[in-house]
Amino acid sequence: MKKLNWKIKGIKLPDNWKWLKRLDFYIIKKFLGTYVFAIALIISIAVVFDFNEKMDRFMSHEAPWNAIVFDYYLNFIPYFANLFSPLFVFIAVIFFTSKLAENSEIIAMFSTGMSFKRMLRPYMVSAAIIAVVTFFLGSYVIPQGSVTRINFEDKYYKQRKNNTARNIQLEVDSGVIAYIERFEDYSKTGYRFSLDKFKDKQLVSHLTARSVTYDTASVHKWIIKDYMIREMDGMKESITRGDRIDSTLFMEPADFLITKNQQEMMTNPQLSEYITRQRQRGFANIKEFEIEYHKRIAMSFASFILTLIGVSLSSKKTKGGMGLHLGIGLALSFSYILFQTIASTFAVNGNVPPVIAVWIPNILYAFIAFYLYQKAPK
Repeated sequence: MKKLNWKIKGIKLPDNWKWLKRLDFYIIKKFLGTYVFAIALIISIAVVFDFNEKMDRFMSHEAPWNAIVFDYYLNFIPYFANLFSPLFVFIAVIFFTSKLAENSEIIAMFSTGMSFKRMLRPYMVSAAIIAVVTFFLGSYVIPQGSVTRINFEDKYYKQRKNNTARNIQLEVDSGVIAYIERFEDYSKTGYRFSLDKFKDKQLVSHLTARSVTYDTASVHKWIIKDYMIREMDGMKESITRGDRIDSTLFMEPADFLITKNQQEMMTNPQLSEYITRQRQRGFANIKEFEIEYHKRIAMSFASFILTLIGVSLSSKKTKGGMGLHLGIGLALSFSYILFQTIASTFAVNGNVPPVIAVWIPNILYAFIAFYLYQKAPK
């Protein structure tokens, strides 16, 4: 048996365990504790402002209190916390690291021979914990809660769902292209419908119809009315007309009636499957879904970059003290969030690939982190 002579939070550790020491656990505890405290403080303020803004709408739509609390705010809090996680990381790191510097605790660490690189170890462990938790919540847990939250907003605050769509064109099967000029959700009916079938890049069948209606009692079943089918076989052509025909088409209204922020309601596997399916069908309006997919990964990785910036910035004792560090940290964190929003806009409205647009802020701030790391006290 190895002799155990100290314990942290009830867990005994062996003397020769060199990877994490008592000081490391002290920093990790401070980091994560301050992070949770910052979330609790800012989220409380955000909830008050949000309720004050939306209270009139809630009351005018007679939203029940249990729905406001459990359907909306119980899902709003984790969504908001995860969305602004980089801000909370920055605040947490700068707040307690500045306090360590003001109390000369960092000087004491360096006087024992500890390097700045070694001091970063517990910070990076904490950042890894935050990154894993935020990625898991943002990719699997929060999207499920967002379904309830957004449905509540549609009913009691502001409707987001699109009721109509125009000029819909997508591939419903290999070599089969469907086109709908106008689709109305309330009747599940599309007008001026056409269906083209290609074989070896040659058009072999062309169907046109006055309307097509989705059968909600079945899966992928569509009722085609007042149709005409032209069948081409070389130089021969045959025409068939009819009043109604039932057909199975691998499409449904959800494929082209995209709800605002619909991507927030999908888990990562659902997003990946949706993007792949829509890309195969030739559906163009998927950039917001691609941005959401890559942003969840990029924002989790940002915890390491922003932690390094925060430690490098606040580990030196300055005349401005904690206030100066907090001011610079808040400016940097808000600029990161702003820059991420601008980069996402370039991807949606421009020709920037979503994966590049989402990672541009991380790349830029990685250079800032490296510069501050070089300037940090060694």
